[in-house]
Amino acid sequence: SLVVAPIVASLGVKVAKMSGRGLGHTGGTVDKLEAIPGYETSLSRERFFEVVNTVGCSVIGQSGVLAPADKKLYALRDVTATIDKRPLIASSIMGKKFASGADGIVLDVKVGSGSFNKTFEEGLTLAKTMVNIGKKAGKVTRAVISNMDKPLGYAIGNALEVKEAIEVLKGFGDKELKEICIELAANMLCISGLGSFENCRTFAINKLKNGEAFETFKRMVEAHGGDGSYVDNPEKFELGKFTRDVVSDEEGYIASMDCEKYGLASLTLGAGRNKKEDNIDFGAGITVNKKTGDFVGVGEVIATFYTSDESKLDEAERILKSALTFSKDAPPTIPIILGRVK
Repeated sequence: SLVVAPIVASLGVKVAKMSGRGLGHTGGTVDKLEAIPGYETSLSRERFFEVVNTVGCSVIGQSGVLAPADKKLYALRDVTATIDKRPLIASSIMGKKFASGADGIVLDVKVGSGSFNKTFEEGLTLAKTMVNIGKKAGKVTRAVISNMDKPLGYAIGNALEVKEAIEVLKGFGDKELKEICIELAANMLCISGLGSFENCRTFAINKLKNGEAFETFKRMVEAHGGDGSYVDNPEKFELGKFTRDVVSDEEGYIASMDCEKYGLASLTLGAGRNKKEDNIDFGAGITVNKKTGDFVGVGEVIATFYTSDESKLDEAERILKSALTFSKDAPPTIPIILGRVK
C-alpha cells in the first residue's frame, strides 16, 4: 500500500485506502505508517476525503466512523480466535473497500507459509469470493494471487519496511517487491480506464523512475501530519539499539523458509502484538540477508535483528533458525505472481 497508492495517485487516479493493524505474525500497514513521527492514521470522514482529493491518496486505519460494523467484528474476531477465518476475512476486507467509496478494487491475495492461505487453492477460493462480492456490489474487482513462501523484500518490521518502501519509491529496492507493486498498480490503472494493462504497467514504472510517486508519498505523509524529513532522509528512523547478526549453522542452498516463523521472530523482537492492546516497538524487526534459493556457508549472516529488549534476541534466533531448511541442490524458482482473478 505504501508504494502502490502513491504510484496510482501520481497518475491522477484517486486512492482511498483503509488498512488494518498487525496481529500475531502478520504486519499491519497502519503500524508501519505510525512509525513515521506525527503520521495520523485516524482521520474524520471529511478529512480523509479531503486528503484523497488534494493529494490523490490517503491511507488510514479502519474506522468506527467509516466502517462501524467492521470495527466491532474485528474486536470480536480477536477475542474469539477467528482472525484467520476466510468468510470473516472476505467480509472485513470488502466492507472497508466499500466504505472508502472505491469504484474499482484490486486485491493482493497472499499464498504460502507467511499467509493465512497456506495453499494456492485456499488463496484462489478467497480471491474468487472477494471478487464475486465486489461484482455483486457493482464494483470492478480484480485479484492478484502472490507468493508468500519467502519474505517480500528484505525488511520485516515497521520502520524497516517504511525505509524499504521509500527505496522502491525512489526507483531502487528489491526486484520482487517492485514487481508486485507495479503489477497491482497497473491493474488499478487499467480498471480506471487509463489504457491496456501493458501501457498501464509502463506508466507505473515511469512514475517510479521520475520520482513523482515518491513525491506523492511525501505529500500524503505530510497531509497526515507526518514528518516529511523522514521520507527524504530514511536514516533518521531509529532502529532497536540491540542488534544481532544471525549466522547459519549449515552449508547449502536455502530450500524453504517458513515465513510465518519469520513473522513470529519479528513479533518476539517487539515489532508486532499478541493482543490488540499491546504496544509496538517501531524500531524492532529483521533485515533478511539470505532467502530461498541462496547458497549459504557455515557462519554466514542470514539475518540481522533489531530490538529495544536484549533479552528477546535468543528466542527470536531460535524461532528464525527453525524456519529454514537446507539442501545440496538449488530449489526451483517460483514466480512472485501465481495467478489472477477477474
